[in-house]
This record gives sequence, structure tokens and C-alpha cells, in this order.
Amino acid sequence: MDHLVHQFWSSTIDGLTVGSIYALVALGYTLVYGVLKLINFAHSEIFMIGTFAALFTLHGLNVTGPQTGLALVGVLLLCLAAAMAASSGAAVILERVAYRPLRKRGASRLAALISAIGASFFLREVFGIRYGRDLIAFPRVMAKSSLFRIGDGNVRNDKLLVVVAALVLMVVLDRFVARTRLGRGIRATAQDPETAVLMGVNIDRVVLLTFLLGGAAAGAAATMFGVFFEVTQNIIGFVLGIKAFTAAVLGGIGNLRGALLGGLTLGLIENYGASIWGSQWKDVIAFTVLVGVLLLRPTGLLGEALTRERA
Repeated sequence: MDHLVHQFWSSTIDGLTVGSIYALVALGYTLVYGVLKLINFAHSEIFMIGTFAALFTLHGLNVTGPQTGLALVGVLLLCLAAAMAASSGAAVILERVAYRPLRKRGASRLAALISAIGASFFLREVFGIRYGRDLIAFPRVMAKSSLFRIGDGNVRNDKLLVVVAALVLMVVLDRFVARTRLGRGIRATAQDPETAVLMGVNIDRVVLLTFLLGGAAAGAAATMFGVFFEVTQNIIGFVLGIKAFTAAVLGGIGNLRGALLGGLTLGLIENYGASIWGSQWKDVIAFTVLVGVLLLRPTGLLGEALTRERA
């Protein structure tokens, strides 16, 4: 406990940083579950594809060292656009190939879940065969410097970028779902698909949009992950994906704001626990949270599904 007291602010800053990445990935889980009642376990590989897209963009731009000024902004925006495009495109293809045929045939949710697990292993192995199974380093995009301190915590520019970018994207997505016509279609489909069809909602278009948005959020998380951790791998999304799913369940799966709350909360719990028991316990702590939430409060912290959100 003494370690936590002495490292409280440092653990808090790191927890919020990692939690922001969890929150963005959790969006994909919560969106798909809200509309289709499906746990898309292949979403972790959608995130992984985004990390590779960001890496290839850096290689294509011949970035070999830290950028500054407008060059840094341009590189980050290009990486973000590439990763979001790759992840959302992969998510849309996944929906068309792995899920839509099952949905059209009226297959059970178990069949869709098995298809998701199969797609996850397929994508992971394809990238492992093509790009190897070892960690691949990202070139450093920005010089990591301290902006200010809070107690014992050091707020670096890359950590602040991750948190601010995640919050902005979450707010934009929340407003999109709450205020736009397409967003209302998502909520209508989540609440009552049959009635939504009678009201003129194109279910296929809504499902496609759901995967597109979830994939774009995963791509944004992949870019932030690359900037902060500076590595990728074909299995990079496996553990992180389960933690993001834990964040979605913790906040209330099917709830967009719950994904943000769950991600930040999980990041804090994980880092506080690591300060007490050691960093080797991080994964154990995260998965204990998952089991605990499912046993004690399966509806999550907010407990409000996408089906009950109002503009």
C-alpha cells in the first residue's frame, strides 16, 4: 500500500492513458452488442490491423525520427486516417463475410460467436505468417517530453495526446449517435429491429455503419497505441481486446458512455493494483475485474443499454 501512496499520481496518469485506449476499443464491442447482441471477438484483430496500417504509413512517409510542428500534426493525422480506414474497412468486410450470411439465414447467436472466434484466429495467423510473430518496433513519431507534473506523476506530451484524442473521439461518436439521423437508426435498430424496419430503417445499412464506426474507433486506438507503446505484433490485440471487452462490460455493454467510463476505470484499477502487488499482476487484476463484474453487477456501472439512450 505504501507503494500506491508514493506512486498514486504516476499510476493515475498511466491508468488514464491506457484506459483511454481500452475505451476506444471497447466502443466496437459495445456498438455491435447494442445492435446485434453479438460479442465480436474478432474486434481485437481489427485493432491489430490498425496498428499495422499506422506502422506502414510511417514507413511510407519515411519517418525515422521524432517530428515537430506541422510535420508532426500531418504525420499523426495521416496515421490516424490510415489506421481508421484500414480498421473500419476490415470490420465491414468481416461483417459481410462472417456475420451477414449467418444473420440472413437466421443462424443462432452461438453460430455467430463461433464465426467471430474463427475470424479472430484467421486474421491473427495470416498476419503472423506474413509479418512474423515477433514484436515490431514503431519509429518514434514525437519526442516524449514532460509538460508538467502532478505530485509524483509526470504528464508527458504523448500521454496527454492519447487521453485528449480519446475524449474528443468519444464525444464526437456520442453526439453522432444521439443527434444524427443515422445515429437514430442505430438506436432504433438496437431497441426494436422489426419496428425499425416498418419505420423505413435499412437494417443492413445500420449494421454496416455500426461495424464501420466500431472499426474506426479501433483504428484511432491503434494509432494512439503505436504512439505511446511504439510496438505492434500479430497477437497485439489479443490481451488488449479482452481487457477492452472487460471495460465494455464494466461500464455497461451496449452503452457508449459506459465504454469510456469502463475503460478509464479499468485502466486505473489495473495500475493501482500494479503499484501494490507488482506489474506482473496487471492481467490477473483485469480479468478478476471481469469475473467480479459478471458475478456482482452484470449490467455494469451505468447499466443503461444503447436501446434506452435518448437524444
